[in-house]
Amino acid sequence: MNYTVNGHTAYCYTGGKPFDAAKPTVVFIHGVLNDHSVWILQSRWFANHGWNVLAVDLPGHCKSDGPPPASVEEAAQFVIALLDAAGVQKAALVGHSFGSLIALEAASRAPERITQLAMVGTAYPMVVSPALLESSVSDPQRAIAMVNTFSHSLLAPPPSSLGPGTWLYGSSRALMRRVLASNREANVFHIGFKACNDYANGEAAMEKVQCPVLFLLGDADQMTPPRATKALVGKARNAKVVTVHAGHSLMSEAPDAVLFALRDFLSA
Repeated sequence: MNYTVNGHTAYCYTGGKPFDAAKPTVVFIHGVLNDHSVWILQSRWFANHGWNVLAVDLPGHCKSDGPPPASVEEAAQFVIALLDAAGVQKAALVGHSFGSLIALEAASRAPERITQLAMVGTAYPMVVSPALLESSVSDPQRAIAMVNTFSHSLLAPPPSSLGPGTWLYGSSRALMRRVLASNREANVFHIGFKACNDYANGEAAMEKVQCPVLFLLGDADQMTPPRATKALVGKARNAKVVTVHAGHSLMSEAPDAVLFALRDFLSA
């Protein structure tokens, strides 16, 4: 489904279901060099179990037009504008990595509109190493390989065992290459990583959040280790922490565990 947001087309995957104003709405927000497809299992499940789903491609990514957001704050304003464009007064927000910071900032800016906030694979501050920031410009293919090495736990050695022919490292690299190639005018890789690294409003934002908050973390996450959520958990009014056996790519390494944690949290 396409919406016009800030004068540009914004694509949202709906799980194959039409929008129904009588149903609750959940917005899924992806991370750096990802798109709506990383939420395919979770978005389809919620769409078939009584929810409106908006799994968005951020601006400048794949099916969404416009300049990619240069900051977490800019991306958060986009999410709020998306709710307006979709005619959604209240929604739950689910974000992964970069998307978790976007969801947090959006929930702080419109606390009366956000019913639940789920931060998946999150950390604050979300520091990106100088070497990775530099490589995202000078040698993005090498940087993609680095990110995938650190984003997956030993649950997913090649070939991974989710089913015949599956390979988590390979599919993740392929997705990142596709997202990077989808925008020939801007380096969404570097822009996204820099936005994560520069975000400094996390604790202040969490103090403004009024809804329940889920921290959904991977116990083997090297990109955003669980200990890096301590500051945000301490600031949240109503926090729940769930840890699953996975690395940073929780949705592909532990798809059922992520789904069940989100199901239990959003239906509570």
